[in-house]
Amino acid sequence: MNTNESAATSYTTLRGDSVHELEIKRSRFITYLYRVETEAEARNRIAGLRKTHFDARHHCTAFILGPDRMTQRSNDDGEPSGTAGIPMLDALAKRDLPDQSHLSDTLAVVVRYFGGIKLGAGGLVRAYSEAVSSGLDHASLLRRQRLRIFTLPASHALAARYENELRAAGYQIEPTHWEADAALVHIGIPDTPEAAEKLRVHVAALTAGAGELATATTRWVDLI
Repeated sequence: MNTNESAATSYTTLRGDSVHELEIKRSRFITYLYRVETEAEARNRIAGLRKTHFDARHHCTAFILGPDRMTQRSNDDGEPSGTAGIPMLDALAKRDLPDQSHLSDTLAVVVRYFGGIKLGAGGLVRAYSEAVSSGLDHASLLRRQRLRIFTLPASHALAARYENELRAAGYQIEPTHWEADAALVHIGIPDTPEAAEKLRVHVAALTAGAGELATATTRWVDLI
């Protein structure tokens, strides 16, 4: 998955794995939430839970992958068609987040132990949707941001000062590359035109117009 070429520059995902259980009309709904980045990773997690809960009647699943959420899958796993996987997927996709980003790289597995009372199609839809929503309520989330890394050539005498002043201004400073006759200061910023222009203005003032920025690469980071 090449996340560097996505249109989205940020999204939200899980900080770590989470488990939450609901009881609805004597049926147990155990929601497992995992942070995953590939479909293979998601399916390995599902396979592992099938072994752990081998005695459960249903292991219903939904997952969304990628900054642009291009991969979305769901499975009712024996429940009536459309009553489990799709409501679970909707609960992931429509999750309201304070920063107005979207939720991705997230797998939900709801393990159901039947309690002897049939819920009906509508009851199942509500139960599986609530199971995932409640699981997310109890999970810890974080935001991922795509950084664009710029390089600023500098003399050995000036490189450390540039690093310190840029860091003090709130920029993320990556490890500097020291060459024989110069240094390359690496600066990470949110991958947006506005942030790039702000950096250019700052560097122009810092270097009295002598500094020339070049783009090196992009990478995703977790914002703590």
